[in-house]
Amino acid sequence: MFGRSRITLDKALLTRVQRHAVQSGYSSAEEFITHVLEREMAHLERAASDEEVKKRLQGLGYLD
Repeated sequence: MFGRSRITLDKALLTRVQRHAVQSGYSSAEEFITHVLEREMAHLERAASDEEVKKRLQGLGYLD
C-alpha cells in the first residue's frame, strides 16, 4: 500500500517533463511531477471547497 508507484508516460511527454524539471531547478523529473500534481490537486480541492461554500450560501439565501 505504501511506497513507490510507477506510472508510464509517452516518450514525448517524458522528454518535456525532463526538460522543464531541469529548467525549473528540480532535482529530478519525479520531483517536478510530484510538485505539479500536488499543486493541481490543491487547486481542484479549493474549487470543490469554493463550490460547497457557494451552495451553502445559496441555501441560506445569500446568493441567487
